Amino acid sequence: MNRLAGTTSPYLLQHADNPVDWWPWEPEAFEEARRRNVPILLSVGYSSCHWCHVLASESFEDERVAAFMNEHFVNIKVDREERPDVDAVYMEAVQAATGQGGWPMTVFLTADAEPFYFGTYFPPEPRHGMPSFTQVLEGVRDAWVGRPEEVAEVARRIVRDLAGRQLDYGKALAPGAEELAGALLGLTREYDATHGGFGGAPKFPPSMVLEFLLRHHARTGSEGALQMAADTCESMARGGIYDQLGGGFARYAVDREWVVPHFEKMLYDNALLCRVYAHLWRATGSDLARRVALETADFMVRELRTAEGGFASALDADSEDPLTGEHVEGAYYAWTPAQLREVLGDADGELAAGWFGVTEEGTFEHGTSVLQLPQDGPVADAAVFAGIRERLLAARGRRPAPGRDDKVVAAWNGLAVAALAECGAYFDRPDLVERATEAADLLVRVHFDATGGRARLTRTSKDGRAGANAGVLEDYGDVAEGFLALAAVTGEGVWLEFAGFLLDLVLDRFTAEDGSLYDTAHDAERLIRRPQDPTDTAAPSGWTAAAGALLSYAAHTGSEAHRTAAERALGVVQALGPRVPRFIGHGLAVAEALLDGPREVAVVGHPEDPALAALHRTALLATAPGAVVAAGPPGAEEDGGGEFPLLAGRTLVEDRPAAYVCRHFVCARPTTDPAELAQQLGAVRP
Repeated sequence: MNRLAGTTSPYLLQHADNPVDWWPWEPEAFEEARRRNVPILLSVGYSSCHWCHVLASESFEDERVAAFMNEHFVNIKVDREERPDVDAVYMEAVQAATGQGGWPMTVFLTADAEPFYFGTYFPPEPRHGMPSFTQVLEGVRDAWVGRPEEVAEVARRIVRDLAGRQLDYGKALAPGAEELAGALLGLTREYDATHGGFGGAPKFPPSMVLEFLLRHHARTGSEGALQMAADTCESMARGGIYDQLGGGFARYAVDREWVVPHFEKMLYDNALLCRVYAHLWRATGSDLARRVALETADFMVRELRTAEGGFASALDADSEDPLTGEHVEGAYYAWTPAQLREVLGDADGELAAGWFGVTEEGTFEHGTSVLQLPQDGPVADAAVFAGIRERLLAARGRRPAPGRDDKVVAAWNGLAVAALAECGAYFDRPDLVERATEAADLLVRVHFDATGGRARLTRTSKDGRAGANAGVLEDYGDVAEGFLALAAVTGEGVWLEFAGFLLDLVLDRFTAEDGSLYDTAHDAERLIRRPQDPTDTAAPSGWTAAAGALLSYAAHTGSEAHRTAAERALGVVQALGPRVPRFIGHGLAVAEALLDGPREVAVVGHPEDPALAALHRTALLATAPGAVVAAGPPGAEEDGGGEFPLLAGRTLVEDRPAAYVCRHFVCARPTTDPAELAQQLGAVRP
């Protein structure tokens, strides 16, 4: 066992038995490198990363390679999901030098944490123009020993170049309708009209862009925006990237047709897509969207929920092949026609092969196929189809399951809270609202630390025990967003209060004087560069996630400070939206809410009155971008609105529950009629 044995990260624990003398990221590792006068080998990955496993089995578990690493380097292993700040800083260096990035990430540093050589995966033998891992190790060792001045100068130059990339925010202004129309035009140019989505292979679910398209349609009535969103969602839901048996989405498709996925299933993807499909149903009434939203929600609860009530980070891409005993990608999910017949019998096996596109040639590896639901497949009898799915799912459950990364990441659980709360409200599933509430409670109990006079959010926990790493901006933004969604659904204003507390910390510790936002707090560990990135990755950037939560909180409370902070933060969308809309989709979605108001909806009535429930549901189903909803009993004027400031002064109308809608400091007349409320919350036309 090495020094990783005492960590809480499942990824680090996967390497605790390596012959490599791994260190976690800690000051003592850098002191050791300085004492020995050797470079640092920094290896960054995550537990469900397929190529991270490959590199480990080929090199880190090799006694000869490990001996060389231990003799000539101090070796540090980092879980990128625990330390996104460390990952971001060095990934920026890798991308700047090589034009690409990814995981595993391999970076060589000086004892001052300055990078001087980097890459991603290196094979055990030279191949495809890539040097072997051993060749890289020997080359770095030789340079360090034989050309130390050159290495030091390279490291200093890289750090200077990174410092020169600092964002010049200036006096950026929030985007207007013209910039959002320009972003839509840019997306249209990159749209794959045949298969949905944007760009070519590999193709990732464009969750944040889809949310922007739905909001843009709601605000402007753009049919083109709605069509791109709906067609992309249908193509993904029918493709192999979606688990046709158990629900939930894989990380991405290796092809542009969504057929063959990279099989890892991440919490953030599924939380974001669950919400997108729920919002698509809200906009269109699509049965497919409803089914996929609910199946994805059920997948998260069934396969990712932890004993403490939170949600685990991911399921691995690899699992054990029952025939060979080897861990291979996709073994849990792929089928042959013979396997279908073995489970279902000849007749139903043939039906299933036709429905799911399983062929003798296969769509994946070794004659296996990933299940799809092609539009041109045979017409399915609903009862027969459901029975076949149930039998196949039960048979799959007897296969060796993929490993699960059980750590709870604050940001991703915030996304899950929002998705499950809204799905529960939309589809009359109170159990999903309960699961969302339990996850939110875990975030407050375990992840929020108010001891020592410096309140903070902790990034991760495992088995109910908080990790050592401070939360980054995306944790504060996404958790606040989850709490705000939960407050709207449950009518429990305590979640609004918790969101406000987190957002006050954003204003105090993450915000620059010019209104831009940093990914780490002012008092966080100092790295060679303070990360600051407004663009989305697989999840919303911390910058725009915080902007969205700030805007919603301001709409709830009337806080000018939070509204101003949101508007200033959205200035980056004005610059990037028309130029790179695919990479700032969440910022575009928040900007849509800003342009629409967002609308403020207060619903008052006695809790047991079904008329209150009808008005509340109508408000939650409104497509107006970013509308905020507060629901509660009348009489709140006596205590300033109680937990919801929007309820202050709101009374029953003719002794009946009523809804109040305000926008841009103007309020519509209160209504007791759900149909009239829906009209007040309808789309704005040019």
